[in-house]
Amino acid sequence: MNAPIIDPLQGDFPEVIEEFLEHGVMKCIAFNRRGTLLAAGCSDGSCVIWDFETRGIAKELKDKDCVSAITSVCWSKYGHQILVSAADRSLTLWDVLKGEKINRITLQQTPLQARLHPGSSSPSLCLACPLSSAPMIVDLKTGSTTLLPVCISDTDTASSRGKVLDGTQPFTPTAACFNKYGDLVYVGNSKGEILVIDYERVRIEAMVPISGGAVVKNIVFSRNGLYLLTNSNDRTIRIYENLLPNKDGLKFIDDITKELDELDGAEKLKAVGTKCLTLFREFQDSITRMHWKAPCFSGDGEWVVGGSASKGEHKIYIWDRAGYLVKILEGPKEALIDLSWHPVHPIVVSVSLTGLIYIWAKDYTENWSAFAPDFKELEENEEYVEREDEFDLNPETEKVKELDVNEDEEVDIVNVEKDSAFSDSDASQDELCFLPAIPCPDIVEQHNKCVEISSKMIDDDNSGSPLSEEAAVNGRTTNHASSPLEVLDNPDDAGGTRAKRRRKPSEKGLELQAEKVKKPSKPSSRLSKFKTKSIGHQDHGNGRYADDNSDE
Repeated sequence: MNAPIIDPLQGDFPEVIEEFLEHGVMKCIAFNRRGTLLAAGCSDGSCVIWDFETRGIAKELKDKDCVSAITSVCWSKYGHQILVSAADRSLTLWDVLKGEKINRITLQQTPLQARLHPGSSSPSLCLACPLSSAPMIVDLKTGSTTLLPVCISDTDTASSRGKVLDGTQPFTPTAACFNKYGDLVYVGNSKGEILVIDYERVRIEAMVPISGGAVVKNIVFSRNGLYLLTNSNDRTIRIYENLLPNKDGLKFIDDITKELDELDGAEKLKAVGTKCLTLFREFQDSITRMHWKAPCFSGDGEWVVGGSASKGEHKIYIWDRAGYLVKILEGPKEALIDLSWHPVHPIVVSVSLTGLIYIWAKDYTENWSAFAPDFKELEENEEYVEREDEFDLNPETEKVKELDVNEDEEVDIVNVEKDSAFSDSDASQDELCFLPAIPCPDIVEQHNKCVEISSKMIDDDNSGSPLSEEAAVNGRTTNHASSPLEVLDNPDDAGGTRAKRRRKPSEKGLELQAEKVKKPSKPSSRLSKFKTKSIGHQDHGNGRYADDNSDE
């Protein structure tokens, strides 16, 4: 996509809330590599996998040993495994297709985030960022952990060899991530520095200082590995261009280090850092000076998205890579806690504080008008001079071009063309894109309640709830005052499965549901008596039925 020539008002980015997903109270989300499956970690310790094409639940991973809230979810490269970190200090690796646990280990600190090694189809290593200790490399098979240095002075101390830091000193949670192929770890520390670390040798290879020296809260690579994003405590999102090759980046650093033998210590690390990263762009709201939540790149890396960290608002800001703010998405009056951009399509998925998942999509305008093949819409009147033979039956200047089509050429309908977005895929590796659907039986009580809710929506269309007011702007009405999250959360429904996908019902469907509600299941004695005695006794003069028992 060529960003500079795109009209900012017609860009390929989401605009409105298409629908929302509900299952318990969801805390964090993550797409698989193709964007066909969406994993969501819940507050009860379960991990729900949604089929994003049908918006239905395809699998629920529930560990009986884990009842704490999920802090992060991460897919393996080809989607066969998923790593779940929880507030009970556990890391659990799941087999997605079988729904079985592969490994489960418990750390000494609560992992706020955990990421599987991106270079392996069945990884055993992961990068965990605990609450009150340095980031660590965890071997999920053996349970061994290796603490990574978080500042230059740690390279020669015992902390880099796996010993826990002094607990008496205050520690700020440190953000870390793998590069595209997982041979290097990038750490953003509390001193406002980006450290490039060789985790196998537990050694800092380069250091890039951030202007202002603010604490780095988030650090993430773009999908293609060409850009690095940091979110600092100074309310600024910074984009760095990766100067290292995606593959063999460590070898490239070693070559640079040999050329700078005359330097030593921090000066040498800074000199190497200038060959690794360079500042590309900065994003901030200079008016409100708000903090940002869960910033990330779009699937193609052309857009940067960040959520507002302010309480009581669900705002998502979208910039193009040139630094221009192109869209502000305003949702319901609920705080935003997590955010993710679809790997392929212009879709953003956000999680609210109430545990709902909102799906933001582009607002497509349908146009069923028929135009000529060479029709061109003009923005303003233009003076046009017609040719002399333009309206002749046989114009001399135009010749009909014959289609150059080889009818004898064989058409390949078996092989799939390779997508450039997934050029690093291994053709021999089978990728898990879909899961078999599991039918869910209907619950009569919940169905009756849903019918009652739909009937109330007819009489109380303008409820004044935050979601309905915000959604009305987006061309969508939803009664959030009596939302499924509140109505179905009753003690009577404790045994039912609270997993719903909501869309606006059609007018015909609302009428049928309203008639079904108004029609009693068992007629009362008075109504039954009235019907049996009044059939065939209609008074055509006044349009009423004559009842034999007039005293009733």
